[in-house]
Amino acid sequence: MEHSIHQHDKAEHMDHEHMHHEHAHGGMKHDHHDMTNMGSEHHEMMIKDFQKRFFVTLVLTFPVLLLSPMIQHWMGFEIHLLYSKYLLLGLSTIIFLYGGWPFLMGWLQEMKTRNPGMMTLIGFAITVAYVYSTATVFGLRGMDFFWELATLILIMLLGHWIEMRSIAGASNNLKSLIALMPATAHVLHGDHEMDMPITQLQPGMQILVKPGEQFAADGTIAQGSTSVNESMLTGESKPVQKQVNDKVIAGSINGTGAVHVHVTHAAADSYLSRVVKLVQDAQQSKSKTQLLADKAARWLTLIAIVAGIITFVAWYASGYDLAFAIERMVTVIVICCPHALGLAIPLVVARSTSLAAKNGLLIKNRTAFEDARKITTLVFDKTGTLTVGKFEVNRVESISNQFDTQQLLSYAAALEAGSEHPIAGGITEKAKNDKLTIPSAQDVQALPGKGIQGKIDGQTFGVISPNYAATFQSPLPASTQAGETLVYVLAGQQLVGYIGLSDTIRPESKGAIQTLHEQHIKTVLLTGDNKTVAESVSKEIGIDQYYAEVLPHEKLEKIKEIQQQNEFVAMTGDGVNDAPALAQANIGIAVGSGSDVAAETADIILVNSNPADVVNLVLFGKATYRKMMQNLAWATGYNLVTMPLAAGILYNQGFLLSPAAGAALMSLSTLIVAFNAGLLRLQPTGK
Repeated sequence: MEHSIHQHDKAEHMDHEHMHHEHAHGGMKHDHHDMTNMGSEHHEMMIKDFQKRFFVTLVLTFPVLLLSPMIQHWMGFEIHLLYSKYLLLGLSTIIFLYGGWPFLMGWLQEMKTRNPGMMTLIGFAITVAYVYSTATVFGLRGMDFFWELATLILIMLLGHWIEMRSIAGASNNLKSLIALMPATAHVLHGDHEMDMPITQLQPGMQILVKPGEQFAADGTIAQGSTSVNESMLTGESKPVQKQVNDKVIAGSINGTGAVHVHVTHAAADSYLSRVVKLVQDAQQSKSKTQLLADKAARWLTLIAIVAGIITFVAWYASGYDLAFAIERMVTVIVICCPHALGLAIPLVVARSTSLAAKNGLLIKNRTAFEDARKITTLVFDKTGTLTVGKFEVNRVESISNQFDTQQLLSYAAALEAGSEHPIAGGITEKAKNDKLTIPSAQDVQALPGKGIQGKIDGQTFGVISPNYAATFQSPLPASTQAGETLVYVLAGQQLVGYIGLSDTIRPESKGAIQTLHEQHIKTVLLTGDNKTVAESVSKEIGIDQYYAEVLPHEKLEKIKEIQQQNEFVAMTGDGVNDAPALAQANIGIAVGSGSDVAAETADIILVNSNPADVVNLVLFGKATYRKMMQNLAWATGYNLVTMPLAAGILYNQGFLLSPAAGAALMSLSTLIVAFNAGLLRLQPTGK
């Protein structure tokens, strides 16, 4: 946000950055509660400070208005007080020093950093008005404008006070994320429990989570089963069923069952802490749009000062009195404050990043997120994102007299027992359901891209892919049916049977692909699955193009190929396995890496593997960019129109803006920008 915004805050060690990122420095060593409270208390103090200065100035402004000869002349009354002009000077001096203090100190700060901006303009304007008016009290010919000085400071204080409250609102989403963490946890020691602050929780401890309570730490369920509401973290409204060994995330709400949880992360390393850190980093990181706004704000400051001086010289040289020429200059300088410009982007950034995080979209790279509007091709890296990813066994066939189908299934299940692959899950599930006895396997090892092998009762067995199976027997003994994945069982060097599995398509997939097409985005499926599966999934949900049987290292090449056709490519992939391809894509989206917030090479992380979230991301990226552009257009357009009016271009037509009206318009412009940023919404599709 650089210096273009509000150095008044710095003046009282109240840097605006604090508002957006209350504890932006470094990791999460301290308790989030303390740190955020420090930041928000600090911000509350600033808001209260402006509020107090505003009300004191308001009370003092009434007598200033009543004692001003010009106001008396306009209103048609007279007040004759002895030494009234000295009384006026005294009251105005208090307003100038007390009400104007944040602006004067901000000006000083900007001069120190050689970075003139917002505060320089206001500080300069009120100082000119005060010095000139004081000189008239001590003999300079001309009308004072103490009343204009008072109303100018009054409106500036009001504008800043209201605007800081709206900035606090933009950061509130982040606060509500942090507030999800309970303060204490019930730690189990043998058969008794004790309450302990969550900051003291260590991995390996066991905690009790009662129905309706929030999980105090990330962990796995050690005892009991329950349903968990994770909607605040993932945007997914349906409760998720959890049983022993399932993972739970700190901050989610426990349903009806009491459970014992084995803690896996200390509070500072929890999923939620890492998300909060990520959101803060993203809110701080500057995107190209932000840098553009900063540059514009700096130029506007220089233009305002130059335009102010030219306005003064032009009117004074045309024979108007000094008071009139100074008043025009002050109005031009005030109205050109690059306030709205300085806030146009940061407010949208703060709001969009925290809103996204609450809906399971974690933005690591701001620029990539804003570039979502440029996407022309979206690559889904595996059928698992579009399908449920839960394979069920359709058929088991033996092609050898040595083994029957039940033996094949039990041997395959023995090899796959330790694997987390969805196909492995399907095979072991089927063996369990058929109540088969599963032998134990030794020396089990994965063959990347080919399958898995190990020894059972001294004999080598494998569960392998059709491609690898073809090296043992060709042509292969079976052909796949639509949407089916085949794996072959290998005994020694001989194929002895095969197992057919199929995956069901997610209900949201079709709608998601349709929305992408409406946005003129081409969809591509890049999968390690066989051609029949890839084709049937693509056909059923309307994907434009598919590449099947692609090995992990070939994904990168495919992405490059698509980019060479002048496509702006976003790729959804597994944050861990697809790192090179995600890095190669213009925008890398790690899908279903919710627990792995650190998915290194991804620009954006989606907590759920839901294709609807990919669409939300694209639409929200576009909406955020639109809001930024609207704010920039408003902030610059406003200055283009009001600067000539302030300079007095319509003076001969009887229209003149007073400095106070200029200040009011400037504050209004800032509020419109803040209000517009607040209108940004994430409209989830397919949730």
